[in-house]
Amino acid sequence: MVNIHHEHQNRAGQWRLIKTGDESYKVFIPAPLPPRPPIYFDDKLQGLLERANRALGRLEGVTTLLPSPDLFIYSYIRKEAVLSSQIEGTQSSLSELLLFENEAVPGIPLDDVREVSNYVGALQHGLKRLEEGFPLSLRLIREMHEVLLRKGRGQDKTPGEFRRSQNWIAGSRPGNALYVPPPPYDVAPAMGALEKFLHNDPVATSPIIKAGLVHAQFESIHPFLDGNGRLGRLLITLILCHEGILSSPLLYLSLYFKENRSAYYKALQNLRIGGGWEGWMAFYLEGIEYVGNQASDTARKLSLMFHQHQEKIRDLGRASYTAERLHSLLQRRVLVSPSLAQKELKMSFPAANKALLNLQKLGFVREITGKQKHRVFAYTPYLDVLTKGTE
Repeated sequence: MVNIHHEHQNRAGQWRLIKTGDESYKVFIPAPLPPRPPIYFDDKLQGLLERANRALGRLEGVTTLLPSPDLFIYSYIRKEAVLSSQIEGTQSSLSELLLFENEAVPGIPLDDVREVSNYVGALQHGLKRLEEGFPLSLRLIREMHEVLLRKGRGQDKTPGEFRRSQNWIAGSRPGNALYVPPPPYDVAPAMGALEKFLHNDPVATSPIIKAGLVHAQFESIHPFLDGNGRLGRLLITLILCHEGILSSPLLYLSLYFKENRSAYYKALQNLRIGGGWEGWMAFYLEGIEYVGNQASDTARKLSLMFHQHQEKIRDLGRASYTAERLHSLLQRRVLVSPSLAQKELKMSFPAANKALLNLQKLGFVREITGKQKHRVFAYTPYLDVLTKGTE
């Protein structure tokens, strides 16, 4: 027998007391977006919003300067996948993910890497569908969830389907949990309201604010049995790309959330308890500014580094042609085996091997397996920049 008591309410939603048998616990039912009354942008919050917008504008500008934005996207998405999965307790490293994708080195912990690889797949699936004109909708969110959980841990947690049982965050049961999201019968209406908000119903909301509101709301609803944190973080980037604020998926908040983990959970919980959307928005906008500027600085730094290495390669004389082609592959792939280079660049195995050894002599490529067979070379200065924060 379940007894439901309506408890206190604020503009973020209402807390309900649920009694089942001997146990009672409170669940949170988020109010539909946008917040009413609207978020109050005082001078401080307005300043944060302007700085966040500037950081995104700067990132967009730097992206257009790059010889090929795709170089960054490939590696940046993978860095984000590692960080986002680490927040959930996955132990995989960026190098392991890149090796797994290279199919180069047997014997790496498969479950963890597969989980991270699924994350890359989920983001790519979402972006591709949006490019094809598919709406940012619950159906797309469910499709991405299915990709996220399709192999490895979580594949038994109904991938692609909203939950039909109660879940909770931290604790062994709802009664001692840190947070209990809405009961299963409230999930569909809450997600339906969220979809309307994504489509600017009842009002249009500026994309950067919309992404922050949607992330917090999604985490409060916790609509799936597993993968909510990862998918919620993906939604921020997806919305910014979908709304034309970013032309490439180069902004990720996982590093900021990882570095400020307790402040992140506190901001979400304060929002639910007190309805203070302003506090959450301040935390989120600080993250956008920090991460946007960091991504811009990284892109500039790498652009300069690639250019300097190209200059060195030109000094190789006749060997420079194959070495240059290989260098551009390394900018995209970071870790390359001779057989991968052979396949990607359509050159003979000895030519690929020789070019890798030439780059190793120049000092910016290193063989990382120490084996005679199945050797893999890393573009080490690039890998060092990318792994920062994922160790």
